[in-house]
Amino acid sequence: MAKQRVLSGIQPSGKLTLGNYIGAMKNFVALQHEHECFFMVVDLHAITVPQEPAALREQSEAVAALFVAAGLDPAQASIFMQSHVPEHAELGWLLTTMTYMGELERMTQFKDKSEGKDAVGAGLLVYPSLMAADILLYNANLVPVGDDQKQHLELTRDLAGRFNYRYGETFVIPEPFIPKVGARIMSLEDGTKKMSKSSPNAGSFITLLDTPDEIRKKISRAKTDLGREIVYDVQNKPEVSNLMTIFAQCSGQTIEQVQAAYDGLGYGAFKKDLAEVVVQSLEPLQSKYEDIRASGEIHRILAEGAERASAVAEVTLRSAKDAMGFLPRKR
Repeated sequence: MAKQRVLSGIQPSGKLTLGNYIGAMKNFVALQHEHECFFMVVDLHAITVPQEPAALREQSEAVAALFVAAGLDPAQASIFMQSHVPEHAELGWLLTTMTYMGELERMTQFKDKSEGKDAVGAGLLVYPSLMAADILLYNANLVPVGDDQKQHLELTRDLAGRFNYRYGETFVIPEPFIPKVGARIMSLEDGTKKMSKSSPNAGSFITLLDTPDEIRKKISRAKTDLGREIVYDVQNKPEVSNLMTIFAQCSGQTIEQVQAAYDGLGYGAFKKDLAEVVVQSLEPLQSKYEDIRASGEIHRILAEGAERASAVAEVTLRSAKDAMGFLPRKR
């Protein structure tokens, strides 16, 4: 049976969090052994809001290095910068012309990010069309997404179907891949909201490069529910349920095993042990990250990844342009 293609990416805006690692990167690592995988740093998406150039450059390299440090193998998966493959921007424009204003305006993330603002950049509105191009360029079968991205993937599926209906079968209709456990790690200050690197409160998230002392301090201050029972109950005890999910994901235990281990114990002992579990989980990643950044190896990895990605993207873009009636360039 032929391997399926998998495509996903992470923005280089802000520092990657434990939520990014558990909800996305750990799944990337598992998928690379089973499928043909393309993982990118989506720097073109990052500029839908203003970015400081030096910070964007640094964060882009940092995210790529964290991909490798987390366990992605450049020999198994293509790791690249979105902007290094110009076909993304070109197909993004072609699909933008086929996307309806109403579809874009209904996007939950657009409504959330534009709310209360006097001026909103056009890029923020149309970036779901670029996201669709990211996926369709590689004819990806599976797209690892969080719950908050399912709406964008639905638009991608709609655009692929619309293109195929209008111009002939060109794109594969992608399917979402959403892990059952750990798909969404929540904020340490509000167990009903996703852990976000863009939160103004640094205590609400743990970054992958936080020091052990920073991790211990953040977890010790993490919000807990009323009572002292360590029980997994998302509806009635969202705060402790989130911490239990983190514990399980970082330790390799099941939720049931974590609950049994702390039966009759209070939050204090649980949070102290949780902090050490997180510290130990991130220690090898942080060590490998430092080695990668010091060696400069990430630039070779990105160049090779972009070359492999371009070989696929170029063919897909040419097929789409041919189908739409563009005059081919003679060489």
